[in-house]
Amino acid sequence: MNQSDEDARWMGAALTLSARTRGSTAPNPNVGCVIVADGRVVGRGWTRAGGRPHAEAEALAQAGDRARGATAYVTLEPCAHVSTRGPACSDLLIESGVARVVIGLTDPDPRTDGRGIARLQAAGIEVVAGVRSEEAARAMAGFLTRRALGRPFVTLKLALSLDGAVSRADGQSQWITGPRARAHGHVERSRHEAILVGRGTAEIDRPKLDVRLPGLTGRSPQRVVLSADCEAMDGFTMLPGIEALVDLPGDHVLVEGGAATAAAFLRADAVDRLLLYRAPILIGHGRTLPDIGLTDLAAAHGRWRLHDARMLGSDRLEVYERVRIER
Repeated sequence: MNQSDEDARWMGAALTLSARTRGSTAPNPNVGCVIVADGRVVGRGWTRAGGRPHAEAEALAQAGDRARGATAYVTLEPCAHVSTRGPACSDLLIESGVARVVIGLTDPDPRTDGRGIARLQAAGIEVVAGVRSEEAARAMAGFLTRRALGRPFVTLKLALSLDGAVSRADGQSQWITGPRARAHGHVERSRHEAILVGRGTAEIDRPKLDVRLPGLTGRSPQRVVLSADCEAMDGFTMLPGIEALVDLPGDHVLVEGGAATAAAFLRADAVDRLLLYRAPILIGHGRTLPDIGLTDLAAAHGRWRLHDARMLGSDRLEVYERVRIER
């Protein structure tokens, strides 16, 4: 295996670690780090809930003296600024004596943005950047979206029949999908700081919107209701409009329904990721999405890219990412 393949392999391990605290590290990114010496992992870490300690600090503490001469694989450029909550990770790496640092993505935070790399190189450490950068960006999409667009990363979840209905004509939608798809939906909830529904769904269904999987019940997100009428609802945070997303804490929001709320987010082009759970059922004369602001069919093409597809029992999950072209 050549060096580039080896680097990609270990970066994959760091990316897997970074997923452990997605949805719980804001305003810090969920970073993963692996320290490798002589082909063996001697230290590993991931940013903990609340944003500290950082992944590099955890991995270096575990590696101890074995970090000297080793390679550190980190999904985001090590920070270059000292915080009241801890030292700069670039300084920690220098002090540890690592020989190489392999980075997935440069940090857009102006306090670091290239400075971490420059500091490492000035200390004589070899730096390789951009390894599996697309996957690193996907792993830290919430952190990056907040900085680029000023709002959280938004995932829209839809459960659909084969004929595209989101519910029966009378509004009944429990349960379109089977138990494995519903369990996957709970895992998704655990990876978001907030879960959002419309006022109608909140008042009629009174959904718990919590995580009901063993070991993950403590990861239930903040419950949010989208409603122009800001009359308080017990247990919910009220959001007067989609533009107010910028005020929500955290970097990840899961939109679960209903159809009018889903359409509103699509109309506002405020959806970054789609989770489509397709059940092998036909409803006939069911409710579908209302107007999403599409002016002509040509405008519908090229907006969504398939990222993943898998079977969950008898249901099919398709994950799409919004294609945003910077001009």
